[in-house]
Amino acid sequence: MPQKSQWSVDIPIVSFPSLVLGSPDAQLSDQPCYLDAEQPEALRVTRAEFALWARRVAAGLIQAGLRPKDRVLVYSGNNVFYPVVFMGVIMAGGIVTTANPAFVARELAYQLQDSGTKFLLVAEGSLPTALDAAKMVNFKTTDMFIFDDMPLVDPGRAQGKSAVRHWKHLIATPEAGAAFRWDDGKSPEFVQRTVAILYSSGTTGVPKGVELSHYSLTANIRQLDYMFNLDPRFKADENNSRNQRMFCPLPMYHSLGLLFYSGLALYRHIPVYILKKYSLPAMLKAIQDHRITELTLVPPMVLAMAKSPESRKYDLSSVLKVQAGAAPMSRETCVEFERLWSNGQVNVKQAWGMTETPTTVLHWDERDISTTQAVGEPVPNCEVKLMADDEIHEVPFGQRGELWVRAPQAMKGYWNKPEATREMITADGWLKTGDIASQDKEGKYWIVDRKKELIKVKGNQVAPAELEALLLEHPDIQDGAVIGLKVGEDEKPYAYVVRKPGNRLSTDDILAFMKERTARVKWLYGAEFIDSIPKNPSGKILRRQLREFAASQKSGDANASDARPKAKL
Repeated sequence: MPQKSQWSVDIPIVSFPSLVLGSPDAQLSDQPCYLDAEQPEALRVTRAEFALWARRVAAGLIQAGLRPKDRVLVYSGNNVFYPVVFMGVIMAGGIVTTANPAFVARELAYQLQDSGTKFLLVAEGSLPTALDAAKMVNFKTTDMFIFDDMPLVDPGRAQGKSAVRHWKHLIATPEAGAAFRWDDGKSPEFVQRTVAILYSSGTTGVPKGVELSHYSLTANIRQLDYMFNLDPRFKADENNSRNQRMFCPLPMYHSLGLLFYSGLALYRHIPVYILKKYSLPAMLKAIQDHRITELTLVPPMVLAMAKSPESRKYDLSSVLKVQAGAAPMSRETCVEFERLWSNGQVNVKQAWGMTETPTTVLHWDERDISTTQAVGEPVPNCEVKLMADDEIHEVPFGQRGELWVRAPQAMKGYWNKPEATREMITADGWLKTGDIASQDKEGKYWIVDRKKELIKVKGNQVAPAELEALLLEHPDIQDGAVIGLKVGEDEKPYAYVVRKPGNRLSTDDILAFMKERTARVKWLYGAEFIDSIPKNPSGKILRRQLREFAASQKSGDANASDARPKAKL
Protein backbone atom coordinates (compact mmCIF):
# COMPACT_ATOMS: atom_id res chain seq x y z
CA MET A 1 0.00 0.00 0.00
CA PRO A 2 1.16 3.60 -0.51
CA GLN A 3 3.50 5.05 2.07
CA LYS A 4 2.35 8.34 3.54
CA SER A 5 4.81 10.78 5.04
CA GLN A 6 5.19 10.50 8.79
CA TRP A 7 4.95 14.30 8.93
CA SER A 8 2.32 16.86 8.02
CA VAL A 9 2.48 20.62 7.67
CA ASP A 10 -0.04 23.39 7.15
CA ILE A 11 0.02 24.81 3.63
CA PRO A 12 -1.61 28.24 3.71
CA ILE A 13 -4.00 29.43 1.03
CA VAL A 14 -1.99 32.46 0.03
CA SER A 15 -0.10 33.80 -2.97
CA PHE A 16 3.58 32.95 -3.40
CA PRO A 17 4.73 36.58 -2.82
CA SER A 18 2.69 36.81 0.38
CA LEU A 19 4.07 33.51 1.68
CA VAL A 20 7.70 34.61 1.43
CA LEU A 21 7.34 38.36 2.05
CA GLY A 22 4.20 38.71 4.13
CA SER A 23 1.43 41.12 3.15
CA PRO A 24 2.09 44.05 0.77
CA ASP A 25 2.07 46.33 3.82
CA ALA A 26 4.55 44.31 5.89
CA GLN A 27 7.58 46.13 7.29
CA LEU A 28 10.65 44.35 5.95
CA SER A 29 14.16 44.27 7.36
CA ASP A 30 17.30 45.94 6.07
CA GLN A 31 19.26 42.69 6.28
CA PRO A 32 20.86 41.58 2.97
CA CYS A 33 19.00 38.76 1.24
CA TYR A 34 20.87 38.50 -2.08
CA LEU A 35 24.54 39.28 -2.63
CA ASP A 36 26.86 38.71 -5.57
CA ALA A 37 29.50 36.24 -4.38
CA GLU A 38 32.32 38.10 -6.12
CA GLN A 39 31.12 41.70 -5.60
CA PRO A 40 29.07 41.53 -2.39
CA GLU A 41 29.42 45.20 -1.49
CA ALA A 42 28.42 46.62 -4.87
CA LEU A 43 25.83 44.02 -5.84
CA ARG A 44 23.47 43.31 -2.96
CA VAL A 45 19.86 43.90 -2.00
CA THR A 46 18.25 43.88 1.43
CA ARG A 47 14.91 42.26 2.09
CA ALA A 48 13.14 45.63 1.96
CA GLU A 49 15.00 46.63 -1.22
CA PHE A 50 14.20 43.29 -2.82
CA ALA A 51 10.47 43.77 -2.27
CA LEU A 52 10.59 47.30 -3.69
CA TRP A 53 12.57 46.23 -6.76
CA ALA A 54 10.10 43.38 -7.38
CA ARG A 55 7.17 45.78 -7.07
CA ARG A 56 8.86 48.19 -9.48
CA VAL A 57 9.31 45.34 -11.97
CA ALA A 58 5.67 44.29 -11.53
CA ALA A 59 4.39 47.84 -12.02
CA GLY A 60 6.72 48.38 -14.98
CA LEU A 61 5.64 45.19 -16.73
CA ILE A 62 2.00 46.16 -16.39
CA GLN A 63 2.77 49.64 -17.75
CA ALA A 64 4.53 47.96 -20.70
CA GLY A 65 1.43 45.93 -21.51
CA LEU A 66 1.74 42.71 -19.50
CA ARG A 67 -1.67 41.19 -18.85
CA PRO A 68 -2.65 38.42 -16.44
CA LYS A 69 -1.26 35.03 -17.55
CA ASP A 70 1.17 36.60 -20.07
CA ARG A 71 4.53 34.82 -20.18
CA VAL A 72 7.93 36.43 -19.51
CA LEU A 73 10.92 34.36 -20.60
CA VAL A 74 14.25 34.84 -18.79
CA TYR A 75 17.17 33.71 -20.97
CA SER A 76 20.08 34.38 -18.66
CA GLY A 77 22.53 33.04 -16.16
CA ASN A 78 22.51 33.98 -12.50
CA ASN A 79 22.59 37.48 -11.08
CA VAL A 80 21.11 39.19 -8.01
CA PHE A 81 18.13 40.41 -10.05
CA TYR A 82 17.06 36.93 -11.18
CA PRO A 83 14.97 36.39 -8.00
CA VAL A 84 13.68 39.97 -8.33
CA VAL A 85 12.32 39.33 -11.82
CA PHE A 86 10.87 35.97 -10.80
CA MET A 87 8.98 37.62 -7.96
CA GLY A 88 8.04 40.72 -9.97
CA VAL A 89 6.46 38.78 -12.82
CA ILE A 90 4.38 36.75 -10.36
CA MET A 91 3.35 39.89 -8.46
CA ALA A 92 2.13 41.34 -11.76
CA GLY A 93 -0.03 38.28 -12.43
CA GLY A 94 2.25 37.00 -15.18
CA ILE A 95 3.93 33.64 -15.69
CA VAL A 96 7.70 33.12 -15.58
CA THR A 97 9.44 30.74 -17.94
CA THR A 98 13.20 30.21 -17.94
CA ALA A 99 15.71 29.05 -20.54
CA ASN A 100 19.26 27.77 -20.34
CA PRO A 101 21.55 30.59 -21.58
CA ALA A 102 23.55 27.96 -23.47
CA PHE A 103 20.57 27.18 -25.72
CA VAL A 104 21.17 27.57 -29.42
CA ALA A 105 18.70 29.55 -31.52
CA ARG A 106 16.63 26.51 -32.50
CA GLU A 107 16.06 25.54 -28.87
CA LEU A 108 15.19 29.05 -27.73
CA ALA A 109 12.89 29.58 -30.71
CA TYR A 110 10.93 26.46 -29.75
CA GLN A 111 10.40 27.72 -26.21
CA LEU A 112 9.48 31.24 -27.35
CA GLN A 113 6.83 29.81 -29.63
CA ASP A 114 5.57 27.03 -27.39
CA SER A 115 5.18 29.28 -24.35
CA GLY A 116 3.76 32.20 -26.32
CA THR A 117 6.24 34.57 -24.71
CA LYS A 118 5.17 38.21 -24.29
CA PHE A 119 8.50 39.65 -23.13
CA LEU A 120 12.01 38.20 -23.39
CA LEU A 121 14.78 39.16 -20.96
CA VAL A 122 18.15 38.11 -22.34
CA ALA A 123 21.71 38.30 -21.04
CA GLU A 124 23.81 40.53 -23.26
CA GLY A 125 26.22 37.73 -24.11
CA SER A 126 23.32 35.64 -25.45
CA LEU A 127 21.80 38.45 -27.50
CA PRO A 128 22.98 37.21 -30.96
CA THR A 129 21.37 33.83 -30.31
CA ALA A 130 18.19 35.49 -29.06
CA LEU A 131 17.98 37.64 -32.18
CA ASP A 132 18.40 34.59 -34.42
CA ALA A 133 15.70 32.75 -32.46
CA ALA A 134 13.38 35.75 -32.68
CA LYS A 135 13.68 35.76 -36.47
CA MET A 136 12.74 32.09 -36.63
CA VAL A 137 9.40 32.66 -34.89
CA ASN A 138 8.73 36.30 -35.78
CA PHE A 139 9.20 37.50 -32.20
CA LYS A 140 9.38 41.30 -32.07
CA THR A 141 12.70 42.77 -30.92
CA THR A 142 10.71 45.59 -29.31
CA ASP A 143 9.56 42.97 -26.77
CA MET A 144 13.14 41.88 -26.07
CA PHE A 145 15.25 43.46 -23.32
CA ILE A 146 18.89 43.13 -22.26
CA PHE A 147 18.93 41.73 -18.71
CA ASP A 148 21.73 42.26 -16.18
CA ASP A 149 22.42 43.68 -12.71
CA MET A 150 23.36 47.15 -13.95
CA PRO A 151 20.41 48.90 -12.24
CA LEU A 152 22.35 48.45 -8.99
CA VAL A 153 25.63 49.94 -10.21
CA ASP A 154 24.73 52.08 -13.22
CA PRO A 155 21.05 53.10 -13.22
CA GLY A 156 21.69 55.61 -16.00
CA ARG A 157 23.27 53.13 -18.39
CA ALA A 158 23.19 54.33 -21.98
CA GLN A 159 21.38 52.40 -24.66
CA GLY A 160 24.57 51.22 -26.36
CA LYS A 161 24.84 50.11 -29.97
CA SER A 162 22.18 47.42 -29.84
CA ALA A 163 18.67 48.15 -31.06
CA VAL A 164 17.41 46.00 -28.20
CA ARG A 165 16.45 48.09 -25.19
CA HIS A 166 17.88 47.64 -21.71
CA TRP A 167 15.52 46.14 -19.17
CA LYS A 168 15.63 49.35 -17.11
CA HIS A 169 12.77 50.38 -19.40
CA LEU A 170 10.65 47.71 -17.69
CA ILE A 171 11.34 49.05 -14.19
CA ALA A 172 8.83 51.56 -12.83
CA THR A 173 9.82 54.45 -10.57
CA PRO A 174 10.35 53.86 -6.85
CA GLU A 175 7.14 55.78 -6.20
CA ALA A 176 5.14 53.57 -8.57
CA GLY A 177 6.71 50.48 -7.01
CA ALA A 178 5.88 51.57 -3.48
CA ALA A 179 2.27 52.18 -4.52
CA PHE A 180 1.92 48.76 -6.18
CA ARG A 181 -0.03 46.09 -4.29
CA TRP A 182 0.08 42.44 -5.24
CA ASP A 183 -2.81 40.10 -4.61
CA ASP A 184 -2.65 38.15 -1.34
CA GLY A 185 -4.51 35.39 -3.15
CA LYS A 186 -6.46 34.07 -0.21
CA SER A 187 -8.79 31.80 -2.15
CA PRO A 188 -8.47 28.19 -3.36
CA GLU A 189 -9.11 29.33 -6.93
CA PHE A 190 -6.40 31.99 -6.87
CA VAL A 191 -3.62 29.76 -5.54
CA GLN A 192 -4.19 27.33 -8.42
CA ARG A 193 -3.24 30.00 -10.95
CA THR A 194 -0.11 29.22 -12.95
CA VAL A 195 2.96 31.27 -11.97
CA ALA A 196 5.76 29.38 -13.74
CA ILE A 197 6.28 27.21 -16.80
CA LEU A 198 9.58 25.36 -16.48
CA TYR A 199 10.60 23.17 -19.38
CA SER A 200 11.42 19.52 -18.83
CA SER A 201 12.50 17.12 -21.57
CA GLY A 202 10.41 14.03 -22.25
CA THR A 203 11.11 10.72 -23.88
CA THR A 204 9.62 12.01 -27.12
CA GLY A 205 12.40 14.57 -27.28
CA VAL A 206 9.95 17.46 -27.36
CA PRO A 207 10.49 19.71 -24.31
CA LYS A 208 7.32 20.11 -22.27
CA GLY A 209 6.36 23.12 -20.17
CA VAL A 210 5.65 22.14 -16.56
CA GLU A 211 2.88 24.34 -15.16
CA LEU A 212 3.44 25.27 -11.53
CA SER A 213 0.92 27.18 -9.45
CA HIS A 214 1.20 29.42 -6.41
CA TYR A 215 0.18 26.36 -4.39
CA SER A 216 2.89 24.16 -5.98
CA LEU A 217 5.58 26.57 -4.83
CA THR A 218 4.17 27.38 -1.40
CA ALA A 219 3.63 23.69 -0.64
CA ASN A 220 7.19 22.68 -1.50
CA ILE A 221 8.65 25.62 0.44
CA ARG A 222 6.62 24.75 3.53
CA GLN A 223 7.59 21.07 3.22
CA LEU A 224 11.31 21.77 2.91
CA ASP A 225 11.23 24.36 5.67
CA TYR A 226 9.66 21.75 7.95
CA MET A 227 12.29 19.15 7.07
CA PHE A 228 15.21 21.53 7.63
CA ASN A 229 13.80 22.72 10.96
CA LEU A 230 13.73 19.18 12.35
CA ASP A 231 17.36 19.75 13.32
CA PRO A 232 17.55 22.71 15.74
CA ARG A 233 20.90 23.72 14.20
CA PHE A 234 19.14 24.57 10.94
CA LYS A 235 15.99 26.18 12.29
CA ALA A 236 15.49 29.40 10.38
CA ASP A 237 12.97 32.20 10.47
CA GLU A 238 13.02 35.94 11.01
CA ASN A 239 14.61 35.52 14.44
CA ASN A 240 16.83 32.46 14.00
CA SER A 241 18.80 32.78 10.77
CA ARG A 242 21.40 35.48 11.41
CA ASN A 243 24.31 33.01 11.44
CA GLN A 244 23.21 31.01 8.40
CA ARG A 245 24.36 31.73 4.86
CA MET A 246 23.44 29.91 1.66
CA PHE A 247 25.52 29.74 -1.50
CA CYS A 248 24.02 29.59 -4.99
CA PRO A 249 26.27 27.87 -7.55
CA LEU A 250 23.27 26.24 -9.26
CA PRO A 251 21.62 27.89 -12.27
CA MET A 252 18.34 29.57 -11.45
CA TYR A 253 16.91 28.67 -14.84
CA HIS A 254 16.69 25.15 -13.35
CA SER A 255 13.80 24.33 -11.02
CA LEU A 256 16.08 23.33 -8.13
CA GLY A 257 18.05 26.56 -8.18
CA LEU A 258 14.99 28.69 -8.86
CA LEU A 259 12.86 27.41 -5.98
CA PHE A 260 15.67 27.05 -3.44
CA TYR A 261 17.13 30.50 -3.92
CA SER A 262 14.20 32.58 -5.18
CA GLY A 263 11.72 31.12 -2.72
CA LEU A 264 12.95 28.90 0.10
CA ALA A 265 15.91 31.04 1.18
CA LEU A 266 13.78 34.18 1.17
CA TYR A 267 11.08 32.45 3.21
CA ARG A 268 13.67 31.24 5.72
CA HIS A 269 15.35 34.67 5.98
CA ILE A 270 18.74 33.24 4.98
CA PRO A 271 21.03 35.45 2.84
CA VAL A 272 22.15 33.95 -0.47
CA TYR A 273 25.53 34.56 -2.10
CA ILE A 274 24.98 34.16 -5.83
CA LEU A 275 27.69 32.90 -8.18
CA LYS A 276 27.13 34.15 -11.72
CA LYS A 277 29.07 31.35 -13.35
CA TYR A 278 30.21 28.18 -11.65
CA SER A 279 33.86 27.26 -11.33
CA LEU A 280 35.45 25.23 -8.56
CA PRO A 281 37.96 27.92 -7.49
CA ALA A 282 35.23 30.57 -7.39
CA MET A 283 33.01 28.31 -5.30
CA LEU A 284 35.75 27.43 -2.82
CA LYS A 285 36.73 31.07 -2.43
CA ALA A 286 33.12 32.10 -1.84
CA ILE A 287 32.61 29.42 0.81
CA GLN A 288 35.71 30.61 2.64
CA ASP A 289 35.22 34.37 2.26
CA HIS A 290 31.52 34.46 3.14
CA ARG A 291 31.54 31.69 5.77
CA ILE A 292 28.86 29.72 3.94
CA THR A 293 26.95 27.33 6.20
CA GLU A 294 24.69 25.50 3.72
CA LEU A 295 25.39 23.99 0.30
CA THR A 296 22.98 22.52 -2.23
CA LEU A 297 25.00 20.81 -4.94
CA VAL A 298 24.72 18.49 -7.93
CA PRO A 299 26.96 15.39 -8.17
CA PRO A 300 29.65 16.86 -10.49
CA MET A 301 30.22 19.65 -7.95
CA VAL A 302 30.51 17.17 -5.09
CA LEU A 303 32.94 15.06 -7.12
CA ALA A 304 35.04 18.08 -8.11
CA MET A 305 35.39 19.22 -4.51
CA ALA A 306 36.17 15.71 -3.32
CA LYS A 307 38.84 15.04 -5.94
CA SER A 308 40.58 18.40 -6.26
CA PRO A 309 43.66 19.17 -4.13
CA GLU A 310 42.53 22.80 -4.30
CA SER A 311 39.69 22.05 -1.89
CA ARG A 312 42.17 21.50 0.93
CA LYS A 313 43.72 24.93 0.45
CA TYR A 314 40.57 26.74 1.59
CA ASP A 315 38.91 27.14 4.97
CA LEU A 316 35.61 25.30 4.62
CA SER A 317 34.98 24.96 8.35
CA SER A 318 31.82 27.10 8.29
CA VAL A 319 29.89 24.49 6.28
CA LEU A 320 27.44 22.50 8.39
CA LYS A 321 24.84 21.23 5.93
CA VAL A 322 25.21 19.70 2.45
CA GLN A 323 22.44 18.26 0.32
CA ALA A 324 22.72 16.89 -3.19
CA GLY A 325 20.17 16.26 -5.89
CA ALA A 326 19.39 16.26 -9.63
CA ALA A 327 21.05 12.86 -10.24
CA PRO A 328 22.06 9.77 -8.22
CA MET A 329 25.51 9.69 -6.65
CA SER A 330 27.53 6.89 -5.09
CA ARG A 331 27.98 6.82 -1.33
CA GLU A 332 31.73 6.43 -1.92
CA THR A 333 31.85 9.87 -3.51
CA CYS A 334 29.92 11.32 -0.58
CA VAL A 335 32.37 9.78 1.90
CA GLU A 336 35.34 11.19 0.01
CA PHE A 337 33.68 14.61 0.04
CA GLU A 338 32.93 14.39 3.77
CA ARG A 339 36.63 13.82 4.48
CA LEU A 340 37.22 17.49 3.67
CA TRP A 341 35.96 18.06 7.22
CA SER A 342 38.16 16.01 9.55
CA ASN A 343 35.83 16.45 12.52
CA GLY A 344 32.92 14.76 10.75
CA GLN A 345 30.66 17.81 10.91
CA VAL A 346 29.34 17.36 7.36
CA ASN A 347 27.07 14.54 6.23
CA VAL A 348 25.94 14.58 2.60
CA LYS A 349 22.25 13.80 2.27
CA GLN A 350 20.83 13.01 -1.14
CA ALA A 351 17.27 13.97 -2.03
CA TRP A 352 14.97 13.26 -4.94
CA GLY A 353 12.55 15.34 -6.93
CA MET A 354 11.79 16.48 -10.44
CA THR A 355 10.65 19.63 -12.21
CA GLU A 356 7.10 18.30 -12.06
CA THR A 357 7.12 18.21 -8.24
CA PRO A 358 8.77 20.97 -8.55
CA THR A 359 11.96 20.07 -6.64
CA THR A 360 11.59 17.64 -3.75
CA VAL A 361 9.43 14.66 -2.77
CA LEU A 362 11.96 12.46 -0.96
CA HIS A 363 14.31 13.93 1.63
CA TRP A 364 16.21 12.90 4.74
CA ASP A 365 15.26 13.76 8.29
CA GLU A 366 18.00 16.27 9.12
CA ARG A 367 18.58 14.55 12.46
CA ASP A 368 19.52 11.28 10.74
CA ILE A 369 22.95 10.36 9.41
CA SER A 370 23.05 9.10 5.83
CA THR A 371 25.37 6.14 5.32
CA THR A 372 23.88 4.88 2.05
CA GLN A 373 22.94 6.06 -1.41
CA ALA A 374 19.29 6.42 -0.37
CA VAL A 375 17.41 9.66 -1.09
CA GLY A 376 15.28 9.68 2.04
CA GLU A 377 11.55 9.34 2.63
CA PRO A 378 8.42 11.31 1.69
CA VAL A 379 8.35 14.94 2.81
CA PRO A 380 5.24 16.19 4.68
CA ASN A 381 1.81 15.68 3.08
CA CYS A 382 3.21 13.37 0.37
CA GLU A 383 2.58 9.72 -0.38
CA VAL A 384 4.48 7.39 -2.68
CA LYS A 385 4.19 3.86 -4.04
CA LEU A 386 6.21 1.55 -6.27
CA MET A 387 4.29 0.16 -9.22
CA ALA A 388 4.72 -2.89 -11.42
CA ASP A 389 4.95 -2.58 -15.20
CA ASP A 390 1.22 -3.26 -15.56
CA GLU A 391 0.57 0.06 -13.73
CA ILE A 392 -2.13 -1.72 -11.71
CA HIS A 393 -0.32 -3.54 -8.93
CA GLU A 394 2.27 -2.39 -6.45
CA VAL A 395 5.47 -4.42 -6.28
CA PRO A 396 6.21 -6.49 -3.16
CA PHE A 397 8.46 -4.92 -0.54
CA GLY A 398 12.12 -5.06 -1.50
CA GLN A 399 11.45 -5.24 -5.23
CA ARG A 400 11.98 -2.49 -7.75
CA GLY A 401 9.09 -0.57 -9.24
CA GLU A 402 8.23 2.72 -10.88
CA LEU A 403 7.96 5.49 -8.32
CA TRP A 404 4.54 7.16 -8.27
CA VAL A 405 3.86 10.17 -6.07
CA ARG A 406 0.77 12.03 -4.93
CA ALA A 407 1.68 15.38 -3.50
CA PRO A 408 0.28 18.89 -3.04
CA GLN A 409 3.31 20.44 -4.76
CA ALA A 410 2.83 18.46 -7.98
CA MET A 411 2.45 20.33 -11.24
CA LYS A 412 -0.93 21.28 -12.69
CA GLY A 413 0.06 19.59 -15.94
CA TYR A 414 2.04 20.14 -19.11
CA TRP A 415 1.49 23.46 -20.87
CA ASN A 416 -0.89 23.01 -23.82
CA LYS A 417 -0.28 19.24 -23.83
CA PRO A 418 -3.38 17.61 -22.32
CA GLU A 419 -2.57 14.17 -23.71
CA ALA A 420 0.92 14.20 -22.19
CA THR A 421 -0.63 15.33 -18.91
CA ARG A 422 -3.11 12.43 -18.93
CA GLU A 423 -0.26 10.00 -19.60
CA MET A 424 1.67 11.42 -16.65
CA ILE A 425 -1.05 11.93 -14.01
CA THR A 426 -3.73 9.36 -13.21
CA ALA A 427 -7.37 10.26 -12.64
CA ASP A 428 -6.88 9.91 -8.88
CA GLY A 429 -3.86 12.20 -8.79
CA TRP A 430 -0.86 9.88 -8.93
CA LEU A 431 2.09 11.27 -10.88
CA LYS A 432 4.15 8.64 -12.71
CA THR A 433 7.77 9.71 -12.29
CA GLY A 434 9.39 7.31 -14.73
CA ASP A 435 12.11 6.54 -12.18
CA ILE A 436 12.64 3.01 -10.90
CA ALA A 437 13.13 2.81 -7.14
CA SER A 438 13.28 0.38 -4.24
CA GLN A 439 12.73 0.76 -0.49
CA ASP A 440 15.11 -0.50 2.19
CA LYS A 441 14.34 -1.85 5.66
CA GLU A 442 14.75 1.60 7.21
CA GLY A 443 11.99 2.96 4.98
CA LYS A 444 14.36 4.97 2.80
CA TYR A 445 14.08 4.97 -0.99
CA TRP A 446 16.80 4.28 -3.52
CA ILE A 447 16.65 5.46 -7.14
CA VAL A 448 18.05 2.62 -9.21
CA ASP A 449 17.19 3.37 -12.84
CA ARG A 450 15.21 5.68 -15.09
CA LYS A 451 12.31 4.17 -16.94
CA LYS A 452 11.95 7.19 -19.16
CA GLU A 453 15.60 7.04 -20.25
CA LEU A 454 16.48 10.69 -19.82
CA ILE A 455 20.18 11.47 -19.62
CA LYS A 456 21.21 13.72 -16.71
CA VAL A 457 24.16 15.94 -17.72
CA LYS A 458 25.31 18.09 -14.79
CA GLY A 459 21.76 17.98 -13.48
CA ASN A 460 20.23 18.97 -16.84
CA GLN A 461 17.79 16.65 -18.57
CA VAL A 462 18.77 15.57 -22.08
CA ALA A 463 16.32 13.52 -24.13
CA PRO A 464 17.93 10.84 -26.33
CA ALA A 465 15.09 11.11 -28.85
CA GLU A 466 15.86 14.78 -29.49
CA LEU A 467 19.49 13.99 -30.30
CA GLU A 468 18.51 10.98 -32.39
CA ALA A 469 16.22 13.15 -34.49
CA LEU A 470 19.10 15.54 -35.12
CA LEU A 471 21.44 12.70 -36.07
CA LEU A 472 18.98 11.58 -38.71
CA GLU A 473 19.13 15.03 -40.30
CA HIS A 474 22.71 14.27 -41.37
CA PRO A 475 22.71 13.16 -45.03
CA ASP A 476 25.24 10.38 -44.39
CA ILE A 477 23.53 8.80 -41.37
CA GLN A 478 21.07 5.98 -41.92
CA ASP A 479 20.11 5.34 -38.31
CA GLY A 480 21.22 6.30 -34.83
CA ALA A 481 20.60 5.88 -31.13
CA VAL A 482 21.79 7.78 -28.08
CA ILE A 483 22.33 6.51 -24.54
CA GLY A 484 23.67 8.03 -21.35
CA LEU A 485 27.22 6.95 -20.64
CA LYS A 486 28.39 7.05 -17.02
CA VAL A 487 31.50 9.23 -16.72
CA GLY A 488 32.62 9.62 -13.13
CA GLU A 489 29.57 10.82 -11.19
CA ASP A 490 27.98 12.34 -14.28
CA GLU A 491 26.28 11.10 -17.43
CA LYS A 492 27.03 12.17 -20.98
CA PRO A 493 25.27 11.46 -24.29
CA TYR A 494 26.91 8.79 -26.42
CA ALA A 495 25.78 7.89 -29.94
CA TYR A 496 25.65 4.66 -31.91
CA VAL A 497 25.42 5.38 -35.61
CA VAL A 498 24.70 3.39 -38.77
CA ARG A 499 26.34 4.95 -41.84
CA LYS A 500 24.62 5.08 -45.16
CA PRO A 501 26.43 2.77 -47.61
CA GLY A 502 29.39 4.17 -49.47
CA ASN A 503 30.33 7.17 -47.32
CA ARG A 504 33.35 7.90 -45.11
CA LEU A 505 31.63 9.71 -42.28
CA SER A 506 33.85 9.94 -39.17
CA THR A 507 33.07 10.37 -35.51
CA ASP A 508 34.66 13.82 -35.68
CA ASP A 509 32.13 14.74 -38.36
CA ILE A 510 29.26 13.60 -36.14
CA LEU A 511 30.46 15.49 -33.06
CA ALA A 512 30.96 18.68 -35.06
CA PHE A 513 27.52 18.34 -36.66
CA MET A 514 25.82 18.00 -33.28
CA LYS A 515 27.84 20.80 -31.66
CA GLU A 516 26.46 23.25 -34.18
CA ARG A 517 22.88 22.31 -33.38
CA THR A 518 22.68 21.86 -29.62
CA ALA A 519 23.49 23.49 -26.31
CA ARG A 520 26.74 22.45 -24.66
CA VAL A 521 25.06 20.07 -22.21
CA LYS A 522 23.74 18.09 -25.19
CA TRP A 523 27.07 17.70 -26.98
CA LEU A 524 27.96 14.09 -27.63
CA TYR A 525 30.71 12.65 -25.47
CA GLY A 526 31.54 10.30 -28.28
CA ALA A 527 30.16 8.11 -31.04
CA GLU A 528 30.83 4.81 -32.72
CA PHE A 529 29.57 2.96 -35.74
CA ILE A 530 27.58 -0.27 -35.64
CA ASP A 531 25.83 -2.36 -38.30
CA SER A 532 22.28 -1.87 -37.00
CA ILE A 533 20.37 -0.29 -34.13
CA PRO A 534 18.64 -2.89 -31.91
CA LYS A 535 14.87 -2.35 -31.94
CA ASN A 536 11.74 -4.22 -30.91
CA PRO A 537 9.08 -5.22 -33.48
CA SER A 538 7.29 -1.88 -33.13
CA GLY A 539 10.49 0.02 -33.87
CA LYS A 540 11.31 1.18 -30.36
CA ILE A 541 15.04 1.46 -29.77
CA LEU A 542 16.27 -1.08 -27.24
CA ARG A 543 18.59 1.25 -25.36
CA ARG A 544 19.08 -1.26 -22.57
CA GLN A 545 20.91 -3.52 -25.04
CA LEU A 546 23.12 -0.62 -26.05
CA ARG A 547 23.86 0.21 -22.41
CA GLU A 548 24.76 -3.43 -21.77
CA PHE A 549 26.97 -3.40 -24.87
CA ALA A 550 28.71 -0.24 -23.67
CA ALA A 551 29.24 -1.75 -20.22
CA SER A 552 30.72 -4.95 -21.67
CA GLN A 553 33.11 -2.92 -23.81
CA LYS A 554 34.22 -0.94 -20.78
CA SER A 555 34.73 -3.99 -18.58
CA GLY A 556 36.52 -5.84 -21.35
CA ASP A 557 38.45 -2.79 -22.49
CA ALA A 558 37.19 -3.46 -25.99
CA ASN A 559 38.13 -1.03 -28.70
CA ALA A 560 35.42 0.72 -30.66
CA SER A 561 35.50 0.59 -34.43
CA ASP A 562 36.45 4.28 -34.35
CA ALA A 563 38.37 6.27 -31.79
CA ARG A 564 36.15 7.95 -29.20
CA PRO A 565 36.84 11.67 -29.36
CA LYS A 566 35.51 13.45 -26.29
CA ALA A 567 33.62 16.73 -26.32
CA LYS A 568 34.34 18.66 -23.16
CA LEU A 569 31.12 19.50 -21.30
